[in-house]
Amino acid sequence: MTCAACVNSVEGILRSLPGVKGAVVALATSLGEVEYDPSVISKDDIVNAIEDAGFEASLVQSSQQDKIILGVAGIFSGMDVHFLEGILSSLKGVRQFRFDRMSGELDILFDPEVVTSRSLVDSIEGASSGKFKLHVMNPYSRMTSKDVEETTNMFRLFTYSLFLSIPVFLIRVVCPQIPLVYSLLLWRCGPFIMSDWLKWALVSVVQFVIGKRFYVAAGRALRNGSTNMDVLVALGTSASYFYSVGALLYGALTGFWSPTYFETSSMLITFVLLGKYLESLAKGKTSDAIKKLVELAPATALLLVKDKGGRSVGEREIDALLIQPGDILKVLPGTKVPADGTVEWGSSYVNESMVTGESVPVLKEVNSSVIGGTINLHGVLHIRATKVGSDAVLSQIISLVETAQMSKAPIQKFADFIASIFVPTVVALSFLTFLGWYVAGAFGAYPEEWLPDKSNYFVLALMFSISVVVISCPCALGLATPTAVMVATGVGANNGVLIKGGEALERAQKVKYVIFDKTGTLTQGKATVTTAKVFNEMDRGQFLNLVASAEASSEHPLGKAIVEYARHFHFFDYPSETDDSTNSKESKISGWLQDVTGFSALPGRGIQCFIEGKLVLVGNRKLLAESGIAIPTHVENFVVELEESAKTGILVACGDALIGVLGVADPLKREAAVVVEGLKKMGIRPVMVTGDNWRTARAVAKEVSIEDVRAEVMPAGKAEVICSFQKDGSIVAMVGDGINDSPALAAADVGMAIGAGTDIAIEAADYVLMRNNLEDVITAIDLSRKTFARIRWNYVFAMAYNTIAIPVAAGAFFPWLRIVLPPWVAGACMAFSSVSVVCSSLLLRRYKKPRLTTILEITVE
Repeated sequence: MTCAACVNSVEGILRSLPGVKGAVVALATSLGEVEYDPSVISKDDIVNAIEDAGFEASLVQSSQQDKIILGVAGIFSGMDVHFLEGILSSLKGVRQFRFDRMSGELDILFDPEVVTSRSLVDSIEGASSGKFKLHVMNPYSRMTSKDVEETTNMFRLFTYSLFLSIPVFLIRVVCPQIPLVYSLLLWRCGPFIMSDWLKWALVSVVQFVIGKRFYVAAGRALRNGSTNMDVLVALGTSASYFYSVGALLYGALTGFWSPTYFETSSMLITFVLLGKYLESLAKGKTSDAIKKLVELAPATALLLVKDKGGRSVGEREIDALLIQPGDILKVLPGTKVPADGTVEWGSSYVNESMVTGESVPVLKEVNSSVIGGTINLHGVLHIRATKVGSDAVLSQIISLVETAQMSKAPIQKFADFIASIFVPTVVALSFLTFLGWYVAGAFGAYPEEWLPDKSNYFVLALMFSISVVVISCPCALGLATPTAVMVATGVGANNGVLIKGGEALERAQKVKYVIFDKTGTLTQGKATVTTAKVFNEMDRGQFLNLVASAEASSEHPLGKAIVEYARHFHFFDYPSETDDSTNSKESKISGWLQDVTGFSALPGRGIQCFIEGKLVLVGNRKLLAESGIAIPTHVENFVVELEESAKTGILVACGDALIGVLGVADPLKREAAVVVEGLKKMGIRPVMVTGDNWRTARAVAKEVSIEDVRAEVMPAGKAEVICSFQKDGSIVAMVGDGINDSPALAAADVGMAIGAGTDIAIEAADYVLMRNNLEDVITAIDLSRKTFARIRWNYVFAMAYNTIAIPVAAGAFFPWLRIVLPPWVAGACMAFSSVSVVCSSLLLRRYKKPRLTTILEITVE
């Protein structure tokens, strides 16, 4: 594919296939994503349909885990190939296979219900008695090698073309200045002089051997009812080549010799190939982010081999892509964790910065979860693999970045429309240019002094029209958006900000309101009990035991904080675990809690249960009011005092009377106030929405300087709050923890899930902020603004280039300024216009996260 017209053509072909539900094709990555019904159409049928249209296509990856591509070492002869095929034919579960001896790649289609990929590899290596060594070909590595191959091929074509074009240029420009050489070139050999024979021969090779790809691509485009840049190149070079051949033959027949323009054709193809080579190099740089993510995953893993009794009997090194759920893997100090899993044995610190962005190493002990691609620092770990393949965190991050790079920003529709009419418009302008200059010359509208040496009106008109065809560049327009989006998503991933596509990027730069959830977003989400006051004769210890027993079954962070506080009060010496679920399990089995019946959680209000036959209520005022329990004035005053100091008051009732109050505090994140101030400086209005009471909400909002607060809002009501801000057409962003804020994240124009860590698969959010740091909200918005500023510059340049270049090439300024663009110079301009757009997008790689001191205009001494 060469430009946006090719993309439209391939998408049209794919969408017209029976069984295809949707298709997206990306120019910058040369990748397509197809959603299809396998009962109607197969993967091979899709690939064949693209190839029938004249494009090259191959399957990179599929969600169906029934195909594996292996690299095979140890094959040296035809006998070895037959031996391998014999082994494969005898294996159960193998449906189809194909071995490519040139690349050494073996494609196997198998039944995953009968045989696994690892047992397949083991069976082949075992049956060959170790003669064949197999390794799984990583789909991303294969794509990279194909990109390198394409770039190498383009460079080879360019060097060949340059090698043949330089003599043609020398014959035309330099040799006439050297008498001896020039006399040899003027030597007549048959109907033509030697210089004409040499130029014709050299340029014919450039035109039809090296330039064959332009004819093939142009024919393919025309056959599919579309036009692209190759059509313009083929038209321009063919016009100058066949005119030159015609001029030679006409001279041989009539004796009237017109000048030839063979060098125009060869130099034009040379410059276009140079542009394509540079463009290919630059486009390769835009996908560096995915390459870096792929390189995080280790190539191999140490598998612990166990006997039937579950005892470890040894270890073996396996390909990391062959790890299966349930495998026990050994991770040595200084090596990468090969898969997502849980620690079965050992303890160590693990550096997770490459995935989560958190720079401080994390302690991992038994039952701790680990992420594939992170680095084990000190001790030896035995981990049980839980998520492998496409389910792994790293794979999901790569998938998110890839999907973002595949998606089209709405602004891209403009380029697609221009691309669809660009080539026909340029051809029409070229024809009008030819007609205008030729007719004007025939009627004597301009003097003969304007004509080139030994030339006529036809040649002058032809040269101007060829320049118009070859200087026009639809590629620059087609690359303006996708290359910038590709670089931006990659830069975002490197900074811990995962962007789900061009549309999200485009909306984020227009954000007017940022709505924050309170708990876990503005606050640390680590609630702690600061106050416990009893308002009856009950002992403090009994009170805490009662509340902890009631809250032990709750999954709410406040409930867990209460249980933890009660445990410490009772001097239970259990180690404090990082995993909250472990706390609740320990609480239940510790024996100090009372038996609970009829437990139920009441969203937005609290919990209720029965202990020793009495109804126990733990929650807010609304819960007690619904149950008809009055709150005495002195208790209400105490709760108000708590709320005004930014704490949440939790009321406890037993039977029909209120017995006590707990004060729970959730400290603010240290950067919260500065980020809110930073957003205001950026012209964005921050809003806080919480289910907490009004006094606590106002107290927290006051600390971070948020004026607009919405409190006592149920989870479903947050989406309604967002809709109220959207009524006037404003773009609203919602920042939440990605779990209980899903309705609000989905309702917002831009949903940002913060501190997602390993929970990458958040469908509702448009941005996933890997670190639990609010500064990334500013990074996300700032990156989208910088990206779209760059896209606008790209469009301005691409449009300005064509707007200025076409009139210059058409000779519009020739009568006054005598400016003439020879076709080969026009071709060079066209080649470098698309390169310059890609390079402009690559400048985004230099993006640096905004410093809050800069945003706040603070001068630090």
